[in-house]
Amino acid sequence: MASVTHRALDGRRFQLSGQLDLGQPFTSAVGITVEGRPHELTAGPIGLGEELARANGIDGFDEALSFQGGTLRIGRTGHFDAGIRLAEDVLVAVWEGRRYCVVLWLYRATTSDVVGVLRTLRITEYDDGIALEPDAKAGCRFADQATVTKQVPGLGLLEVSARTAAHARALPNWQGVATTAGELFQDTLGNGDPYFVLAGTDTWTTVMPLADTTVGRLPALADRLALRTVG
Repeated sequence: MASVTHRALDGRRFQLSGQLDLGQPFTSAVGITVEGRPHELTAGPIGLGEELARANGIDGFDEALSFQGGTLRIGRTGHFDAGIRLAEDVLVAVWEGRRYCVVLWLYRATTSDVVGVLRTLRITEYDDGIALEPDAKAGCRFADQATVTKQVPGLGLLEVSARTAAHARALPNWQGVATTAGELFQDTLGNGDPYFVLAGTDTWTTVMPLADTTVGRLPALADRLALRTVG
């Protein structure tokens, strides 16, 4: 039986185990506010930052400096929105540790702006991911819970977070399908495509079927997955 533990950016750790292929990498995302201004950060394996930068037209990084025990790389590009005829300068900052990295996008920003945002966070790398600790005295706080996103072949794309009271209130008034990872509920997106929710005791997981997912087999596959928070 396979077993992996992934750390979300808010420090929570999720353990996934079962008779499934759990070897794919994971990412984590979280929103923060700094003095009321929102920012989104994404963490993943080393190389994720370069991959996202290239996908957005950034061929390389202009700057590299030491920061909080890692390397902070900064790249820039320009985007033009023809619909609203607006040109914007885009900056991507990638903090790289030994195995993982954190990516931050800013618009119309300078290197000083990036450093100013990241200084309001303590970045700590662990063997199972990166954790951020906001400095409340610097006006930084989490805007929401961090999520962990992971592809499980055959099952689909999982987005995992800790279960909250708001999640519990969102559950339908009928009983879902019982699985090892929790109650399984099916719903549809606006375009008619199906998706699933796994409501565990302390976890909340959205499952998006992918090309290799047989929707009719998904409940049986979900029953092979054990999912819990471990810290």
